[in-house]
Amino acid sequence: MQEPSRASVSTVLSVVCRRSWPSGLSPAYSQLLGTLLFSLWGRTGKDSLRILVEPEGDSFPLMEIGTCEAEASEQWDYVLVAHHRTQGDPRQEQFLEELRRKGFHIKPQTIQDQKRVFFGIRADSSIFDLYRTLLLEPEGPAPHAELAAPTPVPVTTRIRIVNFVVMKTKTSAGETFEDLEKDGVFEAKFPLHKGEGHLKKTWAGWRHMFREQPVDEIRNYFGEKVALYFAWLGWYNYMLVPAALTGLLVFLSGFSLFDASQISKEICEAHDILMCPLGDHSRRYQRLSETCTFAKLTHLFDNDGTVVFAIFMALWATVFLEIWKRQRARVVLHWDLYTWDEDQEEMALQLINCPDYKLRPHQHSYLRSTVILILSLIMICLMIGMAHILVVYRVLASALFSSSALPFLEDQVTTAVVVTGALVHYVTISIMTKINKYVALKLCDFEMPRTHSERESRFTIRFFTLQFFTHFSSLIYIAFILGRINGHPGKSTRLAGLWKLEECHASGCMMDLFVQMAIIMGLKQTLSNCGEYLVPWVTHKFRSLRASLAGHLPRDPELRDWRRNYLLNSVNVFSLFDEFMEMMIQYGFTTIFVAAFPLAPLLALFSNLVEIRLDAIKMVWLQRRLVPRKAKDIGTWLQVLETIGVLAVIANGLVIAFTSEFIPRVVYKYRYSPCLKEANSTVDCLKGYVNHSLSVFHTKDFQDPDRIEGSENVTLCRYRDYRNPPDYNFSEQFWFLLAIRLAFVILFEHVALCIKLIAAWFVPDVPQSVKNKVLEVKYQRLREKMWHGRQRLGGVGAGSPPPMPAHPTPTSIFSARSTDV
Repeated sequence: MQEPSRASVSTVLSVVCRRSWPSGLSPAYSQLLGTLLFSLWGRTGKDSLRILVEPEGDSFPLMEIGTCEAEASEQWDYVLVAHHRTQGDPRQEQFLEELRRKGFHIKPQTIQDQKRVFFGIRADSSIFDLYRTLLLEPEGPAPHAELAAPTPVPVTTRIRIVNFVVMKTKTSAGETFEDLEKDGVFEAKFPLHKGEGHLKKTWAGWRHMFREQPVDEIRNYFGEKVALYFAWLGWYNYMLVPAALTGLLVFLSGFSLFDASQISKEICEAHDILMCPLGDHSRRYQRLSETCTFAKLTHLFDNDGTVVFAIFMALWATVFLEIWKRQRARVVLHWDLYTWDEDQEEMALQLINCPDYKLRPHQHSYLRSTVILILSLIMICLMIGMAHILVVYRVLASALFSSSALPFLEDQVTTAVVVTGALVHYVTISIMTKINKYVALKLCDFEMPRTHSERESRFTIRFFTLQFFTHFSSLIYIAFILGRINGHPGKSTRLAGLWKLEECHASGCMMDLFVQMAIIMGLKQTLSNCGEYLVPWVTHKFRSLRASLAGHLPRDPELRDWRRNYLLNSVNVFSLFDEFMEMMIQYGFTTIFVAAFPLAPLLALFSNLVEIRLDAIKMVWLQRRLVPRKAKDIGTWLQVLETIGVLAVIANGLVIAFTSEFIPRVVYKYRYSPCLKEANSTVDCLKGYVNHSLSVFHTKDFQDPDRIEGSENVTLCRYRDYRNPPDYNFSEQFWFLLAIRLAFVILFEHVALCIKLIAAWFVPDVPQSVKNKVLEVKYQRLREKMWHGRQRLGGVGAGSPPPMPAHPTPTSIFSARSTDV
């Protein structure tokens, strides 16, 4: 663009960003304005200021500040939708009039084929001026402050302000938009998708699955909260790679001993060892050698590498969180949100909505907290009760399958019960998730949190607690209760005095836990991802097809764009929350019982590679635009992750000690094995372990031995336990093993927690480079204040002004009350 001269800049038509000058200015005043604009143009640079010269006529040239293009007067970022039959409803008109009174421009449009009325919403410039005054004005003098152009308000902030005011506006009867929506006065509200084409090309597509995520562009379009979710999910995937490879290595190491394991050899060759019937309806003794295949499979994940992998995962969880904190600090500094305060932001929005807003102080009610605690404990007990329902199902299913006419079910009763039990548990999870969300919401409403962020935090804690017990109650039962309260053959613990409690699988309880984990995690990841994509896709296609059959497209491009946004799937405040919750539950499966399922990180990695693009496609292609939320971290979810890390250490220690055969193998090896007798013997130290770990039961002690096939030829049978006949009390070995198990749990947890603490100390939460940048900005700010203060005092000792940085630095962190919007 050609540089204008001072003489050519004689008049000014308007300053974009809403600055308009009245016509009829005197030539001298116009010349003065032209000179000032020319000077400003020279200081700000040709790219930020454009002067359009009109040499003839009475019209004025146009000065345009490029950075203010986001605030063009005809930006309709938000739309309300109502059915055409409600047009003219007094409550609707009153609500819209209230919005106009607050400074909002409303543009009604009717789409005949949809029988809907659309109301475009745009905030007046005065609202954004007020927002700047409250949050964007400098705290103190800054160099060249008199020449600084107004900070532009991006579209994400405009949408956030409009959405907040719409949600908080009330009619004279005290009805909010939610109340009017429930009564059918309005149908929907949503921000408009605009400028998402680049994200569609570079991010929201299956072919971009292995590309780096454009976090900055996501933030500029969806806001910081969504961007932080994808940044965290991307980092989680990156860190899953070493965990998945290590877990796969542990699992594959079992294949190297698939046929070489001494325990598997003994089980496969134990043709003369008969196992006692497991259930009431079992009619025969089972040879131990018949469980050969399951014994080999169990050794794939129940081997010596399990302990090392469990400790590794405890360290991994800590390193993952610590490095994420460092990554977050860099991102937040880059976004100029280091000192941003959520409470201050919400108070500013409240004042914009209502200048007479009264501050709600922090309050605490011990009575209300006690009631909420009692109700939460009742819900937790209900979740535990759901686990008991699963126990009842497994007992009844065991009896049903045992008496089945199908030979396969009769021979594989335990396997069938485990598989169907996992399916029932998955269905239970799907149902209880909806109930848990409703209960958690009601508890939060009863607690009456002060702000939206506080409500979200408390809801997160309550909902996750209920979801945790829903997902993991059956796993806890299988890992630590199943097969341990059953009594012994001849005197079994019975449910309601009728049905015998189920036993662990013939190859051990680790097989039950492994199958349960594999089915639940596999189903949850596979079905959830399929449903998460197919349901919105089919719904959107159906709505679009129905709309295309109903009539023709509007000719007005703007109205056509509103119609396109309306036909997308609706979103709500839980849309992003549900994505976080899904990842937290998956993280729990990946860490808490990873000792029983070392392939969990690998499954999580494969699932998340799909999940990232799936969420991107949903948000950009299939759903209405999410209301941008400002944030500088992932909030309460970080505490949830830390809690899961601690629970993982405890759970994995208990699984290794009480569920796996690791402790009995180690005790046998160093206390009873043949290697102790011959130091240089080539005999495997676990030789004889299988016979040692099985107790003896005399068949004559059965209450009805004749019902079992071949009982007349069998006098002894074996079962997994440490008991002595004839009274079948626990043996000395049982109590010795119990002491070793408890000692191992204490030692394992202390070692693992110490490793976590050392790792947390060794890896600082905030990188030193970030700390140095913040320190430099603080110092620079103090220098600026000191220089300007001395200038106001007459220049005595003012010295030279502080040097300006040669390259952009995050000075806006401290030069504004709330930084980049």
